[in-house]
Amino acid sequence: MKIVQPEHWEKPRGYANGVLAEGPTLYVAGQIGWDEKGNFASDALLDQFDRALANVVAVLRAGGAEPTDVVRMTIYVTDLPAYREGAPKLGAIWRAHFGRHYPAMALVGVAGLVEPRAKVEIEATAVLSRNARPAE
Repeated sequence: MKIVQPEHWEKPRGYANGVLAEGPTLYVAGQIGWDEKGNFASDALLDQFDRALANVVAVLRAGGAEPTDVVRMTIYVTDLPAYREGAPKLGAIWRAHFGRHYPAMALVGVAGLVEPRAKVEIEATAVLSRNARPAE
């Protein structure tokens, strides 16, 4: 995996402008902030962001990947002002799941998600090493 950064561009904070990778690909469907039984512990965006990232990591590991294998991520939120206000805490939540690995990312504000209580949905693409194996 190689981070792609155009010359003379300022380095982005919290994401990469591009990622070049080769190998088997794992596509993680949109994960929301509920637990494995489909229950929400909180309606707070930051709490749901934390749980949604944990759910992404669970799918990655089930597919034989790690957070550092993620090359692209899209985050959908229903409340952009709450996301912006929570930015200082979001960094700590991110690092708890992904460390200092920042893939190519987009953040999209949406009017709503399929699950009415969901405040955030995160989808990801990971590129695994050629010898990676899914968890049994």
